[in-house]
Amino acid sequence: MFALLDWQAEPLRLNLARTRAGPAAARTPPEVKPGWHMNKQHWNTVTFSDGLADDLWQGWVHHSYERVVAGLPKAKRPQAPQR
Repeated sequence: MFALLDWQAEPLRLNLARTRAGPAAARTPPEVKPGWHMNKQHWNTVTFSDGLADDLWQGWVHHSYERVVAGLPKAKRPQAPQR
């Protein structure tokens, strides 16, 4: 699991697995806090607001996914579709 969405929260909250070099290295935006109801060392909670740029949180989702996939055994990693 790389993300957990609290879709009923107001405002909307998203928990993301952290990366060292990615979004969780620094919790500088006020919308980013230690993971709510999660291991605070490995998860961040992003609370959506008008001040949070879409490309920023979308990049965090990508980093979170890549981190989790990299930790899977090679045989279990998803493969890119064949063209």
